[in-house]
Amino acid sequence: MGKRKDLNEFDKDQIVMARRLGQSISKIPALVGCSRSAVVSIYQKWSVNRRQGPGWPSLIDARGEQRLARVFRSNRRATVAQTAPEVNAGSDRKVSEYTVHQFVAYGAAD
Repeated sequence: MGKRKDLNEFDKDQIVMARRLGQSISKIPALVGCSRSAVVSIYQKWSVNRRQGPGWPSLIDARGEQRLARVFRSNRRATVAQTAPEVNAGSDRKVSEYTVHQFVAYGAAD
């Protein structure tokens, strides 16, 4: 018995949305074409790492948020292009300028 192919992001989002709309775990596998255990696993991962909508784990953890907020507060006039390399310096988890922009615009950097 071999493993089935991995589900793509669209299928994962379908599972999450069907579950959020009240569909039973037993009926979702027929909708997406996967096993019941895959549905349970995907929904559990999503609920642990939940954001506003169907999403996956954040690129910036709590320490990364603190670091980004500290860099941002040290020079509020710096552009995102100037801030991103400063945030990435000395960090093992690199973030893009887009992620920095999203955090500054909507995150906890106040």
